Amino acid sequence: MASRNLRAEVREVSGQHALPCSKMAEAAWGRAGDGASSSSSSSSDEEEGQGQGQGQGAPPRRVYLPGRGPPPGPGEELVMDEEAYVLYHRAGTGAPCLSFDVVPDPPGQELGRFPLSLRLCAGTQAESAQANRLLVMKMHNLHRTGAGATGAESSDSESDEDNEEEEKKPQLELAMIPHYGGINRVRVTQLGGTQVAAVWSEKGQVEIYDLQRPLVAISDPQAMATFLREEQAKIKPLFSFAGHMTEGFAMDWSPMVPGRLVTGDSNKNIHLWSPKADGTWHVDQRPFTAHTASVEDLQWSPTEATVFASCSADGSIRVWDVRAAPGRACMLTASQAHASDVNVISWNRHEPFLLSGGDDGALRVWDLRLFQTGTSVATFKQHTAPITSVEWHPTDGGVFAAAGADDQVTQWDLAVERDQEEEGESEDDPALASIPPQLLFVHQGETDIKELHWHPQCPGVLITTALSGFTVFRTISV
Repeated sequence: MASRNLRAEVREVSGQHALPCSKMAEAAWGRAGDGASSSSSSSSDEEEGQGQGQGQGAPPRRVYLPGRGPPPGPGEELVMDEEAYVLYHRAGTGAPCLSFDVVPDPPGQELGRFPLSLRLCAGTQAESAQANRLLVMKMHNLHRTGAGATGAESSDSESDEDNEEEEKKPQLELAMIPHYGGINRVRVTQLGGTQVAAVWSEKGQVEIYDLQRPLVAISDPQAMATFLREEQAKIKPLFSFAGHMTEGFAMDWSPMVPGRLVTGDSNKNIHLWSPKADGTWHVDQRPFTAHTASVEDLQWSPTEATVFASCSADGSIRVWDVRAAPGRACMLTASQAHASDVNVISWNRHEPFLLSGGDDGALRVWDLRLFQTGTSVATFKQHTAPITSVEWHPTDGGVFAAAGADDQVTQWDLAVERDQEEEGESEDDPALASIPPQLLFVHQGETDIKELHWHPQCPGVLITTALSGFTVFRTISV
């Protein structure tokens, strides 16, 4: 499986990108143009490398193909093309976060318009077990930063420009819940009008937290003061399950049955959680067993309430139906879905497709109607290291994003076909000709990317967490 641990380099990063966790409602923010190294061009989806000199005699620009061409040479640097981004902001939260989830805003609010506002829940991987926190964040005042940014109007004075720049600074409100042990994965759902978070701990427990009080705190300064003074230290899990007996990473809430949860561990077992009337859960002690190695990811079907999929370090992807006894619930299997560990999967909300990413760096699209053949309908090999996260676009059934241990985030569109005229033009450059037409964009500039999510209420906005912190961006391609 791809490396999970982020803590080894925390000390190095904390001085560059973030403030200590004790700063309750503060964080370091960066914006496009702050020197961050990122990538892509608007047409070919590569980053341009150019020499530092801009005067006469400076070396010409050349196309840089991540993972395919030679790295920049002496005197060369990769330069972010700000016009390839509609939005680009970065944030640090102290200790890095291995996992996070989007907390949807209440319906009826004006969403998706600039400046953007979004809420996240994340878990830290600190250097000591006692230093970890479950973070509830509100990122707001996120203005356009690249293509389409309002820069045409002129200011009467430098003072006006300074005031405008100050007004456009992104803001971060942060409420933290103490948590003993590093947090491997976080998933959020709404239950009875309240947002709750399921938390997979490195200590081998899965815990459920009520996020109501921290969510109120990040929206109101007075409520934040009360939270810090009276509530923060008192928050305990609503429910905890230690029956896995070992740590894990796989976890997913059902989108069709409120409160239904599946969790998978490193000892190849999967447990089904069913909500009870008293606000707790019944966890079936009989695990779903068919995998022969660690269960890496789980995804419920968006259309069938009893069906979920799993992937494993044994190289397989399996589809289950919870109506059957756990020992006989595995209905479909692709036993050699990838050459090695299958790290992540995502179930398309609009088409009968499953997306997977593995240690082999491959992205595979599976048509569930043909799943029994054991052959994917599409395979893409842009990444040069294990895939760490994949997710289908929430509204466009042909678009997805992927992140890898090669520090790339890629955006893809299955509906794109190769243009015959452009194909002829690219024949002179084998590297360009080898780029699949479905690849829309390659984003770089982050270190050790662990997870990404599309924001379901802000069209085209991607959020990533990495050793280098959080990044919120939207490209001109999606």
